[in-house]
Amino acid sequence: MTTARPPHVCVVLKRSSWTKWVDEEGDARIAALLEAGDETVRRMRPGHLDHTETVEEVRSALGDLGVTASWHDRPHEFQITGPCDLVVTVGGDGTLLAASHGIGPTVPLLGVNSAPDHSVGFFCAAVKGAVREAIAGALAGSLERTVLTRMRVELNSRPLLDRVLNEALFCHASPAATSRYILRVVDADGNTTAEEEQKSSGLWVGPAAGSTAAQRSAGGRVLPLASRELQYVAREPYRREGQPPRLALGTVGEGHRLALKSKMRQARVFLDGDHIVHDVTIGDVVTMRGSDEPLVVLGLTRSGPA
Repeated sequence: MTTARPPHVCVVLKRSSWTKWVDEEGDARIAALLEAGDETVRRMRPGHLDHTETVEEVRSALGDLGVTASWHDRPHEFQITGPCDLVVTVGGDGTLLAASHGIGPTVPLLGVNSAPDHSVGFFCAAVKGAVREAIAGALAGSLERTVLTRMRVELNSRPLLDRVLNEALFCHASPAATSRYILRVVDADGNTTAEEEQKSSGLWVGPAAGSTAAQRSAGGRVLPLASRELQYVAREPYRREGQPPRLALGTVGEGHRLALKSKMRQARVFLDGDHIVHDVTIGDVVTMRGSDEPLVVLGLTRSGPA
């Protein structure tokens, strides 16, 4: 007779700035600023202590709940490679975003904001001091499941990433240079339904999960979390004779895609931040569309965490 294995939780931890710069690197500049009580590093130690205490709270909760766990402290390198019933990220939205690239559509994700006074945790349903209840609810299946659309990005029909959760930024390699490209909206049959040559500081493109961040800051609108649309927003679009481009802001429906043809010899596409970046040159085509790999996040409501 076989017995069911206990649930297995993959825990993904951020490494605090204190851990990286003080404990591991021994950065002399940081040490001098800390010694002087400089305002630029004043919150580093309190945030580190909050995070450390929350990690221990997670460890204790998993022990109390009788589950097995594996621990990972390199969010950008995380990949599920074995049995995993739940991923728990401990940090903020940045940790959750980095870890999400290693999670497929079948394993749910629970975010724990380990230092609520020091980090942003819009997608984190749990906070320090209330970890056990959240993990227990996640394992019991009682937390609300939100299926977030992710985006697939291709370069000249070659896949770059199927799991873009926040956004892609397509722009010139130099932040001071003008981004030049041809924007095309293409329907499910491969027909171009809208086209425009643009000059701007770059173009944000992303699913609903990213619409509250860079897209919104650039003038985009906040999409419902369950939306399957992609939104594109031109940064500082060039106005010809005072008129903005027709396609400076818009959405791409499910099954449609956005194609950007580079008019720049030195361009880049950044995927979910600055850790994943690919070079693009003149004549290359970067394509974005909805991914077949959504992400299941636990504990969210229409307006954010429960």
